[in-house]
Amino acid sequence: MMRKTYLKEHRPAMYSLYMLEDRLTEHLNAVDDEAQERMGILVRQMMEKQGVTEELKARDQMVWVGAVNNIQNAAEEIVLKELIYT
Repeated sequence: MMRKTYLKEHRPAMYSLYMLEDRLTEHLNAVDDEAQERMGILVRQMMEKQGVTEELKARDQMVWVGAVNNIQNAAEEIVLKELIYT
């Protein structure tokens, strides 16, 4: 939905073209799939790089939760800039 809103507000010509060609839903689904895949990849890579492991989760759950939340927020920002708002 964020991509649809972005197209409607900031790329009206592209939005109209997708609507006229009846490809808007297809485009939105493709962007959503790509965004979900990219989020998964980024989160895994960031967790590995920062040493956020199951061992940390067992040792100090609150630190683990905080680290995972920060990683997910950072990954979401990257995905929004790369895929949604372009």
